[in-house]
Amino acid sequence: MTNTSIHNYCLILAGGVGSRLWPVSTEEQPKQFIDFFGTGRTLLQQTYDRFLRFIPSDHIYISTSRQYLTLVQEQLPNVPRNQIICEPVQRGTLASVSMATLIIAAKQDAQANIVCSPADQWITDEGSFQQDVLDGLDFVRQNDGLLTVGLRPTRPATEYGYIQLGNEVQPGFSRVKSFTEKPERDYAEIFVQSNEFLWNVGLFIFNVQVMLQQVKKQVPAYEVELPRMMQEMALDSKHKVPDFFTVLPNLNIDYGVLEGNSNAFVQQAHFGWADLGTWTSLHLGEPHSEENLAPRTEAHFYDATGNIVCLPDGHKAFISGLNGFVVAEQNGILMICPKNDQQKMRRMRNDAKML
Repeated sequence: MTNTSIHNYCLILAGGVGSRLWPVSTEEQPKQFIDFFGTGRTLLQQTYDRFLRFIPSDHIYISTSRQYLTLVQEQLPNVPRNQIICEPVQRGTLASVSMATLIIAAKQDAQANIVCSPADQWITDEGSFQQDVLDGLDFVRQNDGLLTVGLRPTRPATEYGYIQLGNEVQPGFSRVKSFTEKPERDYAEIFVQSNEFLWNVGLFIFNVQVMLQQVKKQVPAYEVELPRMMQEMALDSKHKVPDFFTVLPNLNIDYGVLEGNSNAFVQQAHFGWADLGTWTSLHLGEPHSEENLAPRTEAHFYDATGNIVCLPDGHKAFISGLNGFVVAEQNGILMICPKNDQQKMRRMRNDAKML
């Protein structure tokens, strides 16, 4: 490693419940612990492998819920327990990132620069991904600010957040002008046509001291709780999450410290990406004719278009006359629902819990 890269770290966020990909993704085994595309590696394992190519293994941390500790250890057996941070409750990405930042700064490297990534993204062009992340880490090493990463939109997607570009500070890096979360289609079309917006890919890059300073400045509750966390960690040799983590406000990092922050910057990246958050986002599997998708499933379609089929190993599907539906089965539950009707899927999921 070079003198600058010795301070590079990675935090993988792996605590979500993945409810929108029900019934395949469940609270007991969320999407990050599933191999959706039959690659032989789960989304969490692929994320870890991706960063291990250019960040040392002892610089990669995993943040997850207590209930998923065993799954993380089973899927990443080479990650030491003290690099797995277990949250007692879900308090949004701001709490997860703040806690991990404190631990890395206090226990390992007070000059650390961290790239924070969800565990459930699909990335293509690994070479561009590595270069973009390294460029971002170098940017936060030299600049007093927090960095988010965006990609030029290829369509007016309503399932993604958008970042409006402000003034460019150096090639590929600009100030953030505004954030918009999952706009209506009319607005998404305007955003794409304006050429001023990027998709928000959920990657955040920052120096630990700048992050802690900004969190305390932007969120009053953290001004009180962060010093308490630091004091408790000074008395505890393990990477333990304090129980009063539960009193932290439930905030995501973009709303908590980036939105409206004059120290927020955005990097335009160049890799291929999809956020695997909903069934409609699983468009990266091998497509059948007429835009049907069947990740890890043997499916045969007859006069059927725009469907997504995901069945357990060994199950085969023969589908005729169905258009724009999700057909998904797991653990004895079969769901058949229009793929764009998130409200109906949510109702089905809630009804299933009552049975």
